[in-house]
Amino acid sequence: MGQRLVFTFVLLLAFVQGATAQPGLDSPNVGPFRTRSDGADAKLMLEGHDAVAYFTRHDAVKGDPAIKAEHLGVTWRFASEENKATFLRSPEQYMPQFGGFCSNGINYAVPWGGGGGPNSWRIYRGKLYVFGGQKARDHFEMETALNIERAHKYWNEEVAGSNAFLTRARRLVFRVPHYQTDRALQEEWESRLAAKTLPVMPGGAQVVPEQ
Repeated sequence: MGQRLVFTFVLLLAFVQGATAQPGLDSPNVGPFRTRSDGADAKLMLEGHDAVAYFTRHDAVKGDPAIKAEHLGVTWRFASEENKATFLRSPEQYMPQFGGFCSNGINYAVPWGGGGGPNSWRIYRGKLYVFGGQKARDHFEMETALNIERAHKYWNEEVAGSNAFLTRARRLVFRVPHYQTDRALQEEWESRLAAKTLPVMPGGAQVVPEQ
């Protein structure tokens, strides 16, 4: 009888956890990181943009090379000392998802390219996502909610903590099941643009996926 009660409790606990969790929407953010070398900074994040400004100024703002901080082995620049202090109080709140790699690339388990400049970033559900360019963001936003789910899945299962070069090389050969070429994605985007069925039309407001 006692064993049956314990078994029932374990099943109930698993059910409750499954009902309340949102698998695939949270990811570890401790690397690998997409960086570049600039001046004295060998591992610069976000092409030198200020991570906090996306949230406070809703814009891609270049950081001052003289105002910077080291966090998790990489360098972050800021437009002001205030933004630097804000970041250091809660880095996870402002860091880009997927180590700053292009979110549409991670959607295909390919950690390659990044961005954060004008028209190559978005905030979804309070988190910063960056893209290798505007086209990458356009393609991602044809199915934003689904692609966010896929990107977190592949980051969690394959990319997080890995060697980005080796992971990228493998997935450029062994493609994910939903892989489409850039040309195919662009043709689909242009077709939906002509039909005015894009979820995010050029010049229109951003569509934030539901929780």
